[in-house]
Amino acid sequence: MLDFFFLTRFDYTLMVVSIGAALLGAISGALGTYAVLRRQSLLGDTISHAALPGIAIAFMLTGSKTPLILVLGAAIAGWIATLFVVGIVRLTRIKYDSALGIVLSTFFGFGLVLLSWIQHQGNANQAGLDTFIFGQAATLLQRDVLTIGILGGLALLITSILWKELKLLVFDEGFAASIGLPTRLLDIVLTSLLVIAIVIGLQAVGAVLMSAMLVAPAVAARQWTNRLNLMVILAGCFGAFSGVVGTFISSSATAIPTGPTIILCVTFMVVFSMALAPNRGLLWNSIKQSRNRHSLKLATSSLVKSTSVNNRIEENDNRKY
Repeated sequence: MLDFFFLTRFDYTLMVVSIGAALLGAISGALGTYAVLRRQSLLGDTISHAALPGIAIAFMLTGSKTPLILVLGAAIAGWIATLFVVGIVRLTRIKYDSALGIVLSTFFGFGLVLLSWIQHQGNANQAGLDTFIFGQAATLLQRDVLTIGILGGLALLITSILWKELKLLVFDEGFAASIGLPTRLLDIVLTSLLVIAIVIGLQAVGAVLMSAMLVAPAVAARQWTNRLNLMVILAGCFGAFSGVVGTFISSSATAIPTGPTIILCVTFMVVFSMALAPNRGLLWNSIKQSRNRHSLKLATSSLVKSTSVNNRIEENDNRKY
């Protein structure tokens, strides 16, 4: 622990990466809560993979690796992929999960083709674009952290403003429509927020692992509470904690990538929550089942004894007569 405080005090790079990972974890965890509750976890995986060609096309058009430009390209590509999924489901007989798989693989393959083509053009400025596949959090700069903070903060602000409306959309969309709420517009807004949460983390975690950063903190938080507001807070805390711890672990040893280490930390939080969380944890469930079996045995033995006593009383009464 002392080494951690020493490093963050004197190592500027580690401090920047830690702040960026914490912001990314908090934003992804909070917004990922809605994806988990709406059972749209695979949509996050599709958007993260589909964002890759958007990054490549944005670079091809501008020749710049400015984070805001690449994030904008990734967001547009993610949105187009979402529209493709919706269109496939509505216009064909293909099911939702199959449409997600088709769009995910197609867009990701197209992105890999574009990145390979860019690398063979001899443009020296293209170096580092391939890090968006698997992520490279250690390369985060101050401008990258500012982009994550500004866009993520804007997404959280919109979520807080539309808190009641989004809550109704998540838990009872039919009732929300019956009272006049624009459910389709709210669905678009929520999907846009998820797109923002995904694309701002591509450089740190990568397209392959970003969906885990979105879903895992919310899954861990779900084990501890049944209240939406507390779940959002816990998911943000779990994500931020995993980001900081993962950054510290990767910096304390050589040849350990930061992004995958963060994912392993947040996965540990999921396993820990599933095992030890009250009411939902496996340990507590086993204890409850053991208590229920013990209570059932006591009730059964008591019933058998009372039945035996009643039978004896009836036998004695019959003998008297």
